[in-house]
This record gives sequence, C-alpha cells and structure tokens, in this order.
Amino acid sequence: MQQNNLLVSASPHIHSGEKTRKIMLDVIIALIPATLAALYFFQLQAALLILVTIGSCVFAEHLTARIRKKASPVNDLSAVVTGLLLAFNLSPLVPLWVAALGGAFAIVIVKQLFGGLGHNFVNPALAARAFLMASWPVPMTTWVTPGVDGVSAATPLALLKEGGAAVAQLPPLVNLFMGKIGGCLGETSALALLLGAAYLLWRRVITWEIPVVFIGTVGLLTWILGGESFFTGAYLYHLLAGGLILGAFFMATDYTTSPMTTKGRVIMGAGCGLLTAVIRLYGGYPEGVSYAIILMNLAVPLIDRFTIPQSFGGAKSA
Repeated sequence: MQQNNLLVSASPHIHSGEKTRKIMLDVIIALIPATLAALYFFQLQAALLILVTIGSCVFAEHLTARIRKKASPVNDLSAVVTGLLLAFNLSPLVPLWVAALGGAFAIVIVKQLFGGLGHNFVNPALAARAFLMASWPVPMTTWVTPGVDGVSAATPLALLKEGGAAVAQLPPLVNLFMGKIGGCLGETSALALLLGAAYLLWRRVITWEIPVVFIGTVGLLTWILGGESFFTGAYLYHLLAGGLILGAFFMATDYTTSPMTTKGRVIMGAGCGLLTAVIRLYGGYPEGVSYAIILMNLAVPLIDRFTIPQSFGGAKSA
C-alpha cells in the first residue's frame, strides 16, 4: 500500500537561492567607486586604514570561530564588508591601532558575542564607530582637506552647525558631489557612492524604501527648519555632506538590522531621517547619521512586530 507523507514545516517554504557570499560580493563591488575615490583623495592614509580595518575584522572573525570551535566564516566576505564600511566611517588621521581596535570591536563584541552573522542587533561598523567616537573623539573628528598635507579643515556640516560667518566658507556644491572636501574616507564623494548605490538597486540587493525615505526626510526637514527662517535651510549641503548617502544606501539597508516589510522599511527610513535632522540641527554633533541608524536598529523588532501581516490561519478567533 502506497503511503503519502505530508510534511508540514514553518515558513519560509521557498529558498531564494541567494548566498551570503554573493550578496557581500555585490556590496564590495558597489563600494569600489567610493574606495577608489578615497584612495585618490587621501592616498596612502586611506589605503593603510582600509587594509587595517579589513585585516582586523577578518582576523577577529577567524580567531573567534577557532575559539568557539566552529568553522571559520571568513569566506562569506561579511567581515570584509564590515571592515570596509568601518574604514569609510573613519577620518584619514585616525591612528592605525585605533582602527584595528574598532575592527575587533565590531566583530567580537557586536557580531560574534550575539551569535554571528544574522544575529547582531545593530550594524557592527556603526557600533564600532560610536565606540571609537566615545573613546578617541579628537582623532575621530579631526579632518584634512584632500590633497593638502597636514592642513586641517572643518567639514561642511561643521560650518553649517557653527552658522553665521562660517556659512560663507562652505565649499561649492560641486566639490561635495565630486569629493574634494574634508571628511571620513567614505563620506566625501557623493558621486562615487551613488554609482555604487545604483549598482545595488540594479542587482536588487537593496530596495528603495529606506534610502529614498531616509534621504528625502532629511532634505525636507533641513529645508524647512535648517535656516534662519522657515523654508530657507541649505538642504543640498545636508544631502551631499556627511555620511547620509553612505548610511542610507549601505548601512541602514543591512538585512539583519532593517525591517522585513515594505511598510516597516518606510517607517525606518522616516525615523532615521527624523533623528538625523534633529541631531544635525539641534544636537551637540554636526552629524547624526550613525546614531540615527543605531537607534532605529534597536527599534526594528518593534517595527516588525506591528508591520508583519498575520499569517493565514494564524489569527485567533474572537
């Protein structure tokens, strides 16, 4: 007698076929234009920081796996992505040993202690940046003008924060778009970041909701509230300067720390934009992207709870 076995299991029932390594490789490819821009503008300093952060992340990932007696996950390239994103969040003047500590913190404390890839509750690179900002604020907030050795310079966001006569020192918008300004390695060239973002969208690695709503919210709020009177804010500088484009496309969209539904991603984008604008306009720091994303990462479980639709047959009868 033929017996038919019906196997029932929890969702998901369909596997996309996407591998972690393939996704991470796409992210690395998308970051190549910004990496080349950083090497062009900051030269040897950028190259050393990128090598140190990637190396420390990969080494920490491998060492932690050996200590836990598990297979080393370095081949999935997630540690390489974390190291590269961390380097993009550092000033070119950060000492190499500080950068190495940041990489180890991102992997060991933020990622592996919570179970590894897919279990971290905040973005590892941003958490490491926050740790370094709290521990070594001076090198983390000291900038140089690209191509001018040893000459410190205020970032456009710092000039906007200072206001008054400082606003007259703002660089042309074309400099922000191309990257000839002081800032973190990955914050300078908006063009390079947008090229990478277009690749991620084309490859469908990310969706548009978080970055578009994030950037749009910052632009709208800084235009309305960022000037001496309503609707006079220098919103284009807020859009092109700082880590907004980097954060919106490459870090707020992290699969592990972003909502699973379209509605949830819209909420996260709006929340990130609101927090960024509030910190930039009224907080003590000229930049707020990192802290905004971290705070919204913490809210993701709550967002998912109220935006994930009820499964068919899962609702209890009244």
